[in-house]
Amino acid sequence: MNSDYIYHITTKTEWENALKKGQYEAATLATEGFMHCSTEDQLPGVLERYYKETKGLVKLKIEKDKVERPLIFELAGSINEVFPHIHGELNLSAVVEVTSMD
Repeated sequence: MNSDYIYHITTKTEWENALKKGQYEAATLATEGFMHCSTEDQLPGVLERYYKETKGLVKLKIEKDKVERPLIFELAGSINEVFPHIHGELNLSAVVEVTSMD
């Protein structure tokens, strides 16, 4: 596993909106105070649990060292795993690759 990167799943539409705005904000930033991310090993489980029926997804590969907001690894009690959370908007310069999940 390359620990230099974390990943975030979003829709193509949300990503296109972020490109227009110059930054990315997941809906959970407003509701939970942070954006959910995962390590590469956690991606299959995240996709299975939360995005099974969702089409039009993209995977953002994020270089941890380039994230300008606090990046904190926190315990998700519901599944007893530690996940990376970005506490603020994601600067687009931290995204090094965008992959379609279709």
